[in-house]
Amino acid sequence: MNPSVRAWIDRHRVASFLAITYAFTWTIQGLLAASDLGPSWTLSILVGFGGFGPPVGAAVVVWAAGGSLRAWLGQFFRWRIGATWWAAALLIPLVVLALGSGLYAVLGGPVDLAALPFPGVYLFVMAWGTVWGGGQEELGWRGFMVPVLQERYSGLVTSLLVGVAWAGWHLPLFLNPNTTHATWPVSQQLIWGATILAGSVLWTWMYNNTGSVLAAAVFHAGMNSIGVFHPADRAALVPGGIPDPWLNFLAEIASAVVLVGLAVVVVLVFGRERLANREVPDTSVLGLERGDARPADGQ
Repeated sequence: MNPSVRAWIDRHRVASFLAITYAFTWTIQGLLAASDLGPSWTLSILVGFGGFGPPVGAAVVVWAAGGSLRAWLGQFFRWRIGATWWAAALLIPLVVLALGSGLYAVLGGPVDLAALPFPGVYLFVMAWGTVWGGGQEELGWRGFMVPVLQERYSGLVTSLLVGVAWAGWHLPLFLNPNTTHATWPVSQQLIWGATILAGSVLWTWMYNNTGSVLAAAVFHAGMNSIGVFHPADRAALVPGGIPDPWLNFLAEIASAVVLVGLAVVVVLVFGRERLANREVPDTSVLGLERGDARPADGQ
């Protein structure tokens, strides 16, 4: 790569990361939309491949800026974080599921416990989600963008900035009529946006306290997986193949309230500055020199 290009990337790390990330994913999503590939395992796998945009973007920028690809990637294999944090990564999604489902039922949502899949499916779905169904994104969002931004902004502001970038990155899924996202009404899309921001706070909280992208990826995958076990009566949600707007809204908002509430609790307990009780990762975890220092007030 031309030295001047590498120097530009080094000076504009976040912008370069987002440009490469979006270009990779949106190109693949655009090709999928043009192919008119219907809902299938093939479409799901290819959408998952598009989800590698964040790690690709991060890898290119770390390399171009003279960082350490080994140190960056090593964050995904950092598993010695203590039993407490592993319990949090594995069990919090189940708590969100239980509380969200309970709220849904209390508000009058019909349930069908007999239709729930075998519990062991959760482990498979979560394992798949960690490496292909969303967790792999964390090498970019948390493993790169968070430590770079945290040199300038607080943990909370960093999380919200990452959340906005993360939400925008999903845009092609809403434009392809063969994906689940494209079938959502505006109300559900807005709820999804709120959960993206709350999730960004929670994943950053996990990453800042452990330094482990693996933990954030497992946490992310767990949240993506719990929808399989929501006890809502599927026949009632989609009577005659046509989604019931109110019941679908109720199922989504109940879980979203719990997730947003949990993010608020994290900010109140751990503080918006770090979202952690320890020093948080910065660009040194990428083998990079520090960029612009944060302002004195941390804002």
